[in-house]
Amino acid sequence: MTPDFIDIYTDGACKGNPGPGGWGALLRFGEQEKELFGGEANTTNNRMELMGVIAALEALKRPCKAVVHTDSQYVQKGISEWIHGWKKKGWITAAKQPVKNADLWKRLDALVAQHEVEWRWVRGHSGHPENERADQLANRGVASLAQIG
Repeated sequence: MTPDFIDIYTDGACKGNPGPGGWGALLRFGEQEKELFGGEANTTNNRMELMGVIAALEALKRPCKAVVHTDSQYVQKGISEWIHGWKKKGWITAAKQPVKNADLWKRLDALVAQHEVEWRWVRGHSGHPENERADQLANRGVASLAQIG
């Protein structure tokens, strides 16, 4: 394992869609782990899925080789397939509509350009230990909103 290789597990949660939401990320660097979570009062599940990945990549202090594990096909397909067409068309979808969450997609695109990222989809809520931990962190993000308000 090279010293700059990191595994990232992310998830998003939303209580209502839109509604209060949270994101979580578990970063694993060799034997070291870091947990991140946060939330927003009025958001969507897709925005929280994106924020989990964005927060994890923003936490990296230098360019890394990262494997991002997500249960969100929206994130995985969006960043590896759909984004190329969106950028060519000026952030307009094939249906000639503005890309939803373009602000977050642009942030993620800029972060991905700084790192060597591999995307892996995992089935959510299927007993995958790190995905379950990311889900718990996302729910902590939602719960943290109640403590603020």
